[in-house]
Amino acid sequence: MTSLSRLTAAVSSDAKLSACAASGQPPRRFLFLQGPISPFFAEVAAGLRALGHATFRINLCLGDRLFWRGGEVAEFHGRPAEWPGFIGDFLDREAITDLVLLGEQRPRHREAIAAARARGIAVTVTDFGYLRPDWVVLERDGMGPASRFPRSPEAIRALAAACPPPDFSPRFAESFPLQARWDMAFHLASLLPWRFRHYESWLLHSPIPAYLGTGLRLLLRRRATRQDRARIAALAGHGPLYLFAMQMENDFSIRAYSRFDDNDSAIAEVVGSFARGAAADAHLLVKVHPLDPGLKRWGRRIRRIAAAAGVAGRVHFLGGALPMDEAILACHGVLTINSTLGVRAIALGRAMRVLGQALYDVPGLVWQGSTDAFWQEAPPPDAGLAEAFLRAVAGCLHVRGGYYARPGLDAAVSATVRRLHLDVINLPMPAGA
Repeated sequence: MTSLSRLTAAVSSDAKLSACAASGQPPRRFLFLQGPISPFFAEVAAGLRALGHATFRINLCLGDRLFWRGGEVAEFHGRPAEWPGFIGDFLDREAITDLVLLGEQRPRHREAIAAARARGIAVTVTDFGYLRPDWVVLERDGMGPASRFPRSPEAIRALAAACPPPDFSPRFAESFPLQARWDMAFHLASLLPWRFRHYESWLLHSPIPAYLGTGLRLLLRRRATRQDRARIAALAGHGPLYLFAMQMENDFSIRAYSRFDDNDSAIAEVVGSFARGAAADAHLLVKVHPLDPGLKRWGRRIRRIAAAAGVAGRVHFLGGALPMDEAILACHGVLTINSTLGVRAIALGRAMRVLGQALYDVPGLVWQGSTDAFWQEAPPPDAGLAEAFLRAVAGCLHVRGGYYARPGLDAAVSATVRRLHLDVINLPMPAGA
């Protein structure tokens, strides 16, 4: 039996879902746009069909075809300017009730969400979890700054009181080799112009040099990680350490939810503030994202920025794959544009500064003053509020599992089907559901 057949059989035999499906709740009509580069969306759709719902898909590129099967499928071959009319007509013609996608800031997705909202259609977005490693987000309308999650400490505490205590122990592991193969298959197929000659990728860099650069970094990262550990050990005990966590420049949250166009400008701002506001014996670690393609020589760039700010020798580049917790725990405080690493820094009790917009930019969790004052004045997050935030985020915005390896993929699909079917998005799951 294939994994898809197992899923359909499991959903059909789920007594609680079957009872709900037979309770008179009307079936819904789900449209899936681009999602994780994995079978995740296809399997979620199969589970929904097993419960009596209708599912639809619009392929935007050849890569989309590789990860979809079953249900009603349409394709968009037109120019970008034609998409708003196309998606509006599709939503009306097929009487869509729910739109599901990943990457609400991709241009075609932004336009689809606008059309859906104008028609009162529910929008659900997914992505890697704010919590890591084996959590998946399901949110209404958008993530990060677009999230409906409350930002006031009082509302967060009230929401947490309705959520069960989360189990943060890891349950599932992903497969990076499988993820890499699927990613390459999707993006290389999408370079082919056949049938989708007007498709515009959301990526900043061409995939071929990005894959080559990433491959080289992966070959060298063990040595680079050893060097990072040695550098941190040499700095320990000689003044406070701070961490600036870089993000992938392909990360749409940088472009959509900050004033920065790239990592360079954010690094320059942080280093300049560090030069003005940090104690004379403080040091700043600038950590590259583990999957950065290495198309920019970050070590050289960061040394040049530090020298221009007058803090050469006090700013250090970490170019390996040091585990997130290890890097955070070595430091007094953490800065980032809006990376989900900030959630982990809060969980570990480190002072946190956000340069862009983020879900966790909440008074009591994140320093609300200036960056110049952060270095010597920012306190650690309020422990009680941090516990409530993590509990509410886990209970309302996540399911357990992953996109790229079983059994985590099976768990994520099953939990996503359940939440979509019961229409429990941004809410705690009902007891016994």
